[in-house]
Amino acid sequence: MALHFYERYKLKLSQPNPDDLGYVDSVSVEEIGGVRVTIVKNEEGGNSVCTVVLRGSTDSILEDLERAVDDGVNTYKCALQFYARQCVGTSTSSPGAAATEIELARKLKEFSLKETGDWISIPLQKFAESYGGVPKTLAENAGLNAMEIISSLYAEHSTGNTKVGIDLDEGVCKDGSTLNIWDLHITD
Repeated sequence: MALHFYERYKLKLSQPNPDDLGYVDSVSVEEIGGVRVTIVKNEEGGNSVCTVVLRGSTDSILEDLERAVDDGVNTYKCALQFYARQCVGTSTSSPGAAATEIELARKLKEFSLKETGDWISIPLQKFAESYGGVPKTLAENAGLNAMEIISSLYAEHSTGNTKVGIDLDEGVCKDGSTLNIWDLHITD
């Protein structure tokens, strides 16, 4: 088995030379959270690798932190893909600033009104309400009048302006695509 990996990955069984080891600017031992850790810094060279050390008091907190870092890295990768695909003409994003959520809420509500029978229309209406909670929460967290913003969003979307979302800087509804606000709908 060792020979298999030796051949497959072109492993070297000799002493490494300085080029194999690489170079760093500084190596130091520091105390972080009561634990001594070795810090290796390479600020001058073009770093393509990074190490993130996560610490938490319980396993569940560590798992949540790991998931958050993983989501952030995947979002960054998808953002790069988004900008690369814009040149090609395909898209991996949808209008941001709660424009997509309010449009989904509106369409689901319309669809639920067409359906007959409580067993299908009520769950659809509740699902539409849950999508409507996203722009409401966004507006409330920004200190805006949520009811006014939501009614403005519904009015804009009912006229066909489906890219209109919440401009948090000005506290009004604007076209998110002109503000360059996008949400990724894939995260690998």
